[in-house]
Amino acid sequence: MQINISRIIFKTDFKVTDSPSSLRGFIANLFPDNPLLHHHLNNPDKKGFVYTYPKIQYKIIDGIPMVLGIEEAKEAVKTISNIDHLDLKGKKYSVVDKNLIEQDTDFGVSEDMLSYKFLTPWLALDEESYKRYKRRNEDERKKQLESILIGNIISMAKGLEYVITDRISATVDVHEVQTSLKGTPMLGFLGAFSVNFEIPDYWGIGKSVSRGFGTIKRS
Repeated sequence: MQINISRIIFKTDFKVTDSPSSLRGFIANLFPDNPLLHHHLNNPDKKGFVYTYPKIQYKIIDGIPMVLGIEEAKEAVKTISNIDHLDLKGKKYSVVDKNLIEQDTDFGVSEDMLSYKFLTPWLALDEESYKRYKRRNEDERKKQLESILIGNIISMAKGLEYVITDRISATVDVHEVQTSLKGTPMLGFLGAFSVNFEIPDYWGIGKSVSRGFGTIKRS
């Protein structure tokens, strides 16, 4: 399956030290009428969040802000390409350069095992799976994370209307890291994994990918 994506990279006068959540909040406030950018419903008769794989994802990688748009969200990425500054929780950055990348890329089951690395912490566990994880030994934890990774990929594919008809296999080689989400301490994972599935660079896997978590890159 071919997926159309766009990615805008902002070069700022200083290295950005804020979180992708701050970037998301700033841009969402600039464009409140575009639900793709803030992932909320804009229908006054329907309240809450849009629960699907986020077509817009906010990243800050090595101090560089980036916004990823998938399929129909590519136009939203073009919309924000005229931003000339970032105001992230009172910290102001001037945008001195931008790089807008548009491309078609492969997505889906592969005949080969492909290797990836996590650029940002992968939030794999919810409250219940965390309890099971803590009770298990090292081998059992590895198997649990591999099963969760496969589930994350299946959910991502479903959100993009890609039907998986083949068996997905995965291996993980990750380590625990402490991170936080909306000020709440969280257990995340960094490291590498292999899976027989093509995932475009800079996409997110797991929880809160719209806020930059679980960002991957082919290794």
